[in-house]
Amino acid sequence: MSEPDRARNLRRRHMRERQAVVFGVLLAALAVVGLGAAAVYTESLDLPFMNRDFEAEPTPTPTRANFPCPPEGALPVAYSAITVNVYNSTTTGGLAAATQSQLVERGFTAGSTGNQPEYDGTARITFGAQGVAAGYTLAEQFTTVTFLLDGRQDATVDVTLGTDFEALVAPEEITLDPTVPLVAPAGCTPYADIVEPAPTVSASPTPAAG
Repeated sequence: MSEPDRARNLRRRHMRERQAVVFGVLLAALAVVGLGAAAVYTESLDLPFMNRDFEAEPTPTPTRANFPCPPEGALPVAYSAITVNVYNSTTTGGLAAATQSQLVERGFTAGSTGNQPEYDGTARITFGAQGVAAGYTLAEQFTTVTFLLDGRQDATVDVTLGTDFEALVAPEEITLDPTVPLVAPAGCTPYADIVEPAPTVSASPTPAAG
């Protein structure tokens, strides 16, 4: 074999070796990428930057309360003028009837009793626009309450006894003064902003006597 032929064969061998190295590196890189993609897909690999980029922004929490403050200047309502419906959401049988009896002994007017789905709290007091002051007056009988406004048209008040309820506040610990306006709790919405005023009815003119 001549010298030019040997040189040409040597160049070809070196080229094949370089190609083999390049192909080997490419195959190794593809294998690493494939394994990484599979790990991410199966959540075997946690990439913090991916969590940060693709996490949804949290929904803002509404700041407006869904229950009204007492009407401005409203005084506590006389117990006898408040009709109370008592509902039991616990597994303690007879709790609604027993609690209503205690409220009646304190001067409240008995409404209905019954059961409701479990409520995780002490007491939930529900009233309509006409019963806001009555609801706040009744609330003083409980250690902790949440308020709920519904669409009823009368002044009756519901109280749902929750899983944290143990007993009514002792009468001597209730400090309501019938001459002092009810205090608005933190977070309530002004009564005028949340309760729609009753529509004004215009009086029809009286025809003049003929």
